[in-house]
Amino acid sequence: MKSLKTNIYFKVGTIFFIGLLLLIPTSMIENLIYERESTQKEAINEVSSKWANEQTLSGPFISIPYDKYIKEYSKKDSTTKVVKVKEFIHILPNELKITGKINPEQRNRGIYQIVVYNSKITISGKFKNFNSSEYDIPEKDIIFNKAQFTLGINDLRGIEKQINLNWNDKSYSFNPGVISDDIVKSGMNAQIEINPTDNSYSSFSFEIDLKGSQILYFTPVGKTTDVTIESSWKTPSFNGAFLPDSRKVTDSGFKANWNILHLNRNYPQTWTNNTYNISNSSFGIDLILPVGNYQKTYRSIRYAILFIVFTFIVFFFIEILNKIFIHPIQYILVGIALIVFYSLLLSLSEHLKFDVSFIISALATLLLIAGYVKAILKSTPLMYLISGILLILYTFIFVIIQLEDFALLIGSIGIFIILGLVMYFSRKIDWYNLNISEENEEKK
Repeated sequence: MKSLKTNIYFKVGTIFFIGLLLLIPTSMIENLIYERESTQKEAINEVSSKWANEQTLSGPFISIPYDKYIKEYSKKDSTTKVVKVKEFIHILPNELKITGKINPEQRNRGIYQIVVYNSKITISGKFKNFNSSEYDIPEKDIIFNKAQFTLGINDLRGIEKQINLNWNDKSYSFNPGVISDDIVKSGMNAQIEINPTDNSYSSFSFEIDLKGSQILYFTPVGKTTDVTIESSWKTPSFNGAFLPDSRKVTDSGFKANWNILHLNRNYPQTWTNNTYNISNSSFGIDLILPVGNYQKTYRSIRYAILFIVFTFIVFFFIEILNKIFIHPIQYILVGIALIVFYSLLLSLSEHLKFDVSFIISALATLLLIAGYVKAILKSTPLMYLISGILLILYTFIFVIIQLEDFALLIGSIGIFIILGLVMYFSRKIDWYNLNISEENEEKK
């Protein structure tokens, strides 16, 4: 047993094995982070399902049905007959202007916060008069009196009040549903009058009170689309196919404006049936919460192996340079304390701000390890040495988490410096002639 105790290769192998074992609880905490994040998403989905989900306003557009005659061959009696089927012409507006105000609210489900909103949106614009010569369709087959003005809405439960369409100074009531799912699957429609002989533009306008959860998107269906949205939310994220042409974000909220041309998207102003998909051009606002505790905790635990390896290297050098013996069980206890830090961080960050949680967890772990080192090594200088090194490591990780854009650069530089320090302090060690505690054992 004495030979194993002083055998440097046995010691290195034991430390390496302990380090590998500690990766198991590290992996378990990573899984716990994913589990808690999934629970948060479930809470968000639960609240959204009762309030209203994320909303995308697709349109408005006009759908005009027409009769199409096709030949159908019957194998049963070897005859051919002509069958009438209904298809649709879809027309997008020449001008589209959207203005709106979002009123956000924070709801709680257990310990989780969810963002929902009420919005008041005004939509107006103009349609170019229908020209049947643009289509290879006989005008007699086009059913003008069944034309539908359609607006796609993801979740109709978000509609707060009855909506009336002002079409050429006439009022029409919207009805739920869509007459064709060529462009949208869910929405509302109003049957309007179209005069094919009228060459003037048709104007429209309506207001909609819409509620939803976290996201509000729009589609640039106009030949020119102008969208202006304002809100009291302080931390918006502008996402989708287009970013705002101008935006202003202050402590009192934000205001953003998009101006998009039909040349900026990959579909025309008119087509038949389901030839084109407009959903890929959607853009808008994500009312994100100004915290990402689970993402930050996950990012910090990715450096757990660095903590374990560097702490164990320091302990190993203390053994070699000070001719003392640290038992493998003591390595294990210190390693577990380093892993428990992440469990503390995860649990505290669900109730406190992440930065505060990190500081509390780091200080608690430092005090625990410092007290244990003082007890087993009976040396105040060594206790300060270990505590100082861990403090530097925790500060290093904290800085990396804050600087997301420069995390790779700072992390690479930090690891390079750590490697340089290890090489510097180990430069004079004779690795071929090492005894860990031989002198101490002889004195006993």
